[in-house]
Amino acid sequence: MGAPVPRESDVADLSVDAQLPKDMSAKDRRQGGLVAYPASESVVESRTAQEQESVFRLADRQFHAAWAPLTFGLSPISLAGAWWDWALHLATLPGKQYELQVRAVENWSKLFHYAWECTCQGQGATPCVCPPPQDRRFQHRGWQVFPFNMLHQAFLLGQDWWHDATTSVHGVTARHERLVEFYSRQFLDMMSPANFVATNPEIIEQTVKEHGANFMRGLGHATEDIGRSVSGQRPAGAEDFEVGKRVAVTPGEVIFRNELIELIQYKPKTEKVRPEPILIIPAWIMKYYILDLSPHNSLIRYLVAQGFTVFCISWRNPGPELRDMSMDDYRRLGVMAALDVVETVTGREKVHAVGYCLGGTLLSIAASAMARDGDDRLASLSFFAAEVDFEEPGELGLFIDEGQVSFIEDMMWQSGYLDQRYMAGAFQMLRSQDLIWSRMVHEYLMGDRPDMTDLMAWNADATRMPYRMQSDYLRKLFLGNDLAQGRFRVDGRPIQLECIEVPVFAVGTTTDHVAPWHSVFKLVHLLDVEVDFVLTSGGHNAGIVSEIGHPRRSYQVLRHPRATPSPDPDAWAASAPRKPGSWWPEWTAWLSDISGKPTTPPPLGRVPYKPMYPAPGTYVLER
Repeated sequence: MGAPVPRESDVADLSVDAQLPKDMSAKDRRQGGLVAYPASESVVESRTAQEQESVFRLADRQFHAAWAPLTFGLSPISLAGAWWDWALHLATLPGKQYELQVRAVENWSKLFHYAWECTCQGQGATPCVCPPPQDRRFQHRGWQVFPFNMLHQAFLLGQDWWHDATTSVHGVTARHERLVEFYSRQFLDMMSPANFVATNPEIIEQTVKEHGANFMRGLGHATEDIGRSVSGQRPAGAEDFEVGKRVAVTPGEVIFRNELIELIQYKPKTEKVRPEPILIIPAWIMKYYILDLSPHNSLIRYLVAQGFTVFCISWRNPGPELRDMSMDDYRRLGVMAALDVVETVTGREKVHAVGYCLGGTLLSIAASAMARDGDDRLASLSFFAAEVDFEEPGELGLFIDEGQVSFIEDMMWQSGYLDQRYMAGAFQMLRSQDLIWSRMVHEYLMGDRPDMTDLMAWNADATRMPYRMQSDYLRKLFLGNDLAQGRFRVDGRPIQLECIEVPVFAVGTTTDHVAPWHSVFKLVHLLDVEVDFVLTSGGHNAGIVSEIGHPRRSYQVLRHPRATPSPDPDAWAASAPRKPGSWWPEWTAWLSDISGKPTTPPPLGRVPYKPMYPAPGTYVLER
C-alpha cells in the first residue's frame, strides 16, 4: 500500500500515560515518546452521559439512526418545516399570487414570441432567456434547432418563475426561504430536458452516430459503478493513483504518532532552509495528501523546493473506538502535540502554522488559546479556505439547523462516527448540475467516461468524523458561532480571536461552496493584526491546489494593515487588479519576508522523535 506497517512495539498502548515516569514535567512528558496527553474531561463526561441516558432517549436515537439511510442523512422534518413556512405564507399573500400569475403570462408571451421569430428567422431568432454563464447544459448547437430550442427556453423560463415563487415571500424566515429555493432548484435540475434521451439533441446525435453503442458503454459504466459502490470500492480509475506510489510521494518520514495523528517531516531539497519551520494542519474531513498530490501540483513539494522545513499532520481515519474524541482532543492531540514535536526536532522557538479548511478553524482556536496563555511559539498564521465566523456559511449552512444536527447526532450515535458518504451527498447537491446530472448524462447516456485525475481520486478517498467531535463542531461553531462571538472555551475559559498578534495570510476561492470567500474574508474584520488576503480563482480544493503554470488561474491581493478600516469585500474585489497564475509564489514571498536568513537544515527527526517509517505513513491508508 505504499508504506511499511510499523512494528507493534512502535505503536503499542499509545494512550497509556502510565508508561512514562510520574516525576516528569508536563513538557517532558509530551516529549517522552508516543504518549502526549491524558484523556480529556470531555471524553469522561461523554462516557458518563452515555451511561446515564434513558431508555426512552435510546429508542429515539435508534429510530433516527434506522431512518437516516432512507433520507441520505438529511432530516425530512427540517425540510418539511421550511416548505410549510413557505406554502402557508404564500397562501395568505394574494398580491404575491397575482404577481406570479402575471409573471407566468409574461413568460408564456415571451415563449410564443420566440416561437414566432423562429418561424420567421429560423436559428437567427434571439432567445427570450439565456442561461447563466456557469450553466453549460445547453451549449450544444442542437439546442438551437426546433423543437429543442423551445424545450430549453421553456425550461429556463420555468426555472426563473420558480425562483420568483420561492423568494421574496413576505413572512418566510430567511433560512427557510433559502432552503425552499435550493430544493426547488434541485428538483428542476433533475427534470431538465438535458437529462433525458428524447429531449437532448446531443444524446440523439451521439446515438445515431454510434448506432446505440454509447448506451452499451454507459450500461457498462453504470454496472461497474454500482458494483464498486456496493462493495465499498473507490471509483473506476482511482486505483491508478495509489497513495505513496503516484500521489503523496514527496520524500519524508513519520517522526511521531499518537492515537489521532501521524506527524510527517519532509526531507530538505536545498542546502539552506529558512530557520522557522512550517507546520501544516489539514482538515480532518479529508486526507492530508490534497496538499501532496502528484509531483507537479504538490504544494508540500513546492514549499520544500523553496527552502522551507515542512511538517504535516496526517489525521487518523476514525472508527467507533474514537467516538468520544472531542474537538478539544483534536486541538491537544493534533495541533499542540505536533507543535511540541516540531519545536523539539528543529530546536526553533518560532513556527509558521498553516491551516486548511477545518484545519484552519482548529488552528485559529489553538492560536487564540496560545495567545491568551502567553504561548508565543507562532511566527505567523496562514489560513486556506478556512472559516472562523459561521454566520454566513453559504449553501452548506442550509443542511445545518437544530433539527438536522439532532438527526445527525442520532445517526452518529449508533455507529460512533459520521460516514463521509453522507457529507459527500450534501457536497454533490451544492453542485448537482455538474456533479450529478451532467455526469450521469455523459457517462451513462453518452458513454463518455472522463479520465480519472489525482484530485478526483483523492476526493473519493473517504474519511469519517468521530461522534463527539462532529457534534462539538456543528453545535459550537455552525449553530452557535461561538468562536467569532467570543464564547468558545478552551480549558474552561473563553478565547478571543482578537488576542492573536502574529501576521496572517488568508486565501479564499471564488467558487467555494464549502467556505465562501466572503466568509473567509471576515478574518480581515475579526483579527486585530496585519492580514494579507488573497482571492484566487477556482473552488474549495482546485483553487488551493493551484500549481505553477496552471492555465486557468488568477488571483487578487489585499494587504490590510493593522488598525485600519476594513474594506467592503465586493467593492475591493471589483477594483483590485487581477494577477495571472498561481498564488503560491505570493505566499512563499510573504513567508520569506517574515522569516530569518537561511541556515543549515535541521535533522530528520531527533531523539526522542526518530524516524519511524517513510511518508506517507499508515493513517492515510486506512479506509
